[in-house]
Amino acid sequence: MKITFYGHSSLGIEVSGNHILVDPYISANPNASHIDINTLKADFILLTHAHGDHILDVEAIAKRTNAVIISNYEIATYYAQKGFQSHPMNHGGSWDFDFGKLKYVNAIHSSSFPDGSYGGNPGGFVIEGEHKNIYIAGDTALTMDMKLIPMRTKLDLAILPIGDNFTMDVDDAIIASDFVDCDKILGCHYDTFGYIEINHEEAIKKFFDKGKDLMLLEIGSFIEL
Repeated sequence: MKITFYGHSSLGIEVSGNHILVDPYISANPNASHIDINTLKADFILLTHAHGDHILDVEAIAKRTNAVIISNYEIATYYAQKGFQSHPMNHGGSWDFDFGKLKYVNAIHSSSFPDGSYGGNPGGFVIEGEHKNIYIAGDTALTMDMKLIPMRTKLDLAILPIGDNFTMDVDDAIIASDFVDCDKILGCHYDTFGYIEINHEEAIKKFFDKGKDLMLLEIGSFIEL
């Protein structure tokens, strides 16, 4: 499994020959100006919620790639009505896709489209791939529901927001990593805006002091599991 960071909460995941994009907000992010969305591959697009900083590039990418958009019922229906392929889910549900088993899990946040229309309930995803399992938390506060995840799935990586103000901060993310029983963390949702700028060295040290590995990738770089 190869995971590429495209800035903010945007990720590319390659698993079992499939290309997945998560929350593509790239073209308006000045930190990701070197990423050309027209070159990105996508068989599936996962959306955690409907905020503009998570869906900005969905239509442009899906129109070019014919990717299947996977999200909650309201978001999936929104795009289906526009003629895009979609697969609706809701909390607690799972489905076997070509890339593995996907479960839609709880997140504590809000969800509305940029025009103010209803975007359903926010969520996160657990992907059980052929060899590795990951948790994509989405935008969320720390929640006790995270403790349910390792009761079903042993994680190899947890992708957690750490920027504070709109989501968890670093300290809550450390607790979240305890809740999901995973010490390998990929940070996201930080530095894009003034509200969520963080001290990288301090964040990494806080995780290290708890025996955990926090990875803060350069935009466009990747890790392999």
